[in-house]
Amino acid sequence: MAKKDDKSAGQKLEEKLLIKSEAIGEKKNGLLEEAQAYGEEYKKFLEHKTEREIVDYTIPIVKKLGYKEFVYGTKYKPGDKVYFNNRNKNIITMTFGKKPLTEGVRISVAHADSPRLDFKPNPLFEATDMAFFKTHYYGGIKKYQWTTIPLSIHGVVTLTDGKTVKVTIGEDDDDPAFCITDLLIHLAYDQVQKPAAKVIDGEQLNILIGSWPLDDDKVQSKVKLNIMKILNEKYGITEADFQSAELCACPAYKPKDLGLDRSMISAYGQDDKVCCFAQFKAETETKNPEYTSMMVFADKEETGSDGPTGMRSVFWKDFLEDVGAAWGYSVRHILRKSLCLSCDVNAAVDPGWPEVFEARNCSYLGRGPVVSKYTGSRGKYSTNDASAETMGYLRSILEEAEVPWQVGELGKVDVGGGGTIASEISIHNIDTIDMGVPVLSMHAPMEVTSKVDDYLLYKAMKALFASKKAKDF
Repeated sequence: MAKKDDKSAGQKLEEKLLIKSEAIGEKKNGLLEEAQAYGEEYKKFLEHKTEREIVDYTIPIVKKLGYKEFVYGTKYKPGDKVYFNNRNKNIITMTFGKKPLTEGVRISVAHADSPRLDFKPNPLFEATDMAFFKTHYYGGIKKYQWTTIPLSIHGVVTLTDGKTVKVTIGEDDDDPAFCITDLLIHLAYDQVQKPAAKVIDGEQLNILIGSWPLDDDKVQSKVKLNIMKILNEKYGITEADFQSAELCACPAYKPKDLGLDRSMISAYGQDDKVCCFAQFKAETETKNPEYTSMMVFADKEETGSDGPTGMRSVFWKDFLEDVGAAWGYSVRHILRKSLCLSCDVNAAVDPGWPEVFEARNCSYLGRGPVVSKYTGSRGKYSTNDASAETMGYLRSILEEAEVPWQVGELGKVDVGGGGTIASEISIHNIDTIDMGVPVLSMHAPMEVTSKVDDYLLYKAMKALFASKKAKDF
């Protein structure tokens, strides 16, 4: 006997016409268990904390998966996979589709750089029998969050003979840690009266790296010299070599499960490595797509996307032009028919600060990937504002693949705001839209994401790359 439908006409109309936003766990409680294996892979990815380390990590993987280094002038066949390494800071992977490039490419771009403390060109100094590295912070940070936490050193040093030495200290259990000291509370009465932005000055972000002198009474700066001796013995560098180096300090935290239910991940650099990993895994798993798929790791997003590795550079557009040249295609014709996801995170509503969020239009942890029609600040300044057609196209792909998703703004209209690389991409006449995951404590030394959101972002990426839907606008 058929079960009687007890829903009223109004309830049926409500289901048909209104949005019901709720935590995914309310509807698909088993999804967390499904997401756990993905979370383990993602945490491994997060152990690589700079854009250089991400490229170094991913290139051996793509080679093993059958990607070949791109060769100009080659007419690649459907299903062929290629990669391109730009200056060891960007990587592009591509899987050729059945349709010609002039029918459009499905592109996803995420940035592999994160806020950190870059070393100054002459960083090493000694004061009161201690040695320090001077830094210049990179990206938007709350400076007070970076004191009294364990730090690790990452980067490269290029010597005068052209050899580049890789440096990583502070990540292994047996490595020493480093830190920036803070004033003890007993003497901090004046300090704690200051606004948060002034509690720690940028020039106070000096990393403590040693305190023991070299055993020689005939030299000055004995602690500094002893530190330089240790670095010279291990890496073959002198103090002058810092002037041709890219060194930085990152939080030394390990990526870990967060919560007794292990439903979240806490780690440094999830903005925007959460999107990097999702698009990378999705693109590498793409086989014989209808439309060519392309994934890009960008650099310098946190400081304005400038330089030859930032998205204001045309390295990615030049690559696509070189790909199309084998058939005589113009890159502008390829871009006009393409779609690009600016794959970047948004702010998760935090109940500790409800006054800065607009509840109906901000994103929530555990409700799936967040699609941001626009970012920018206040009057939509410095933003790409995706068209209705672009929103509708992505929406149709996600709904066909049954991937739950949500929309998101970065806080209330006049509170603040922020941008992504979408505006740097769409300037080339390509339809572009932001999609990522909600993040708690964004830009802090430790950020929080939901494992289910992370996993569903990967599912959304796979759906985009696998879709056979034509982009006819």
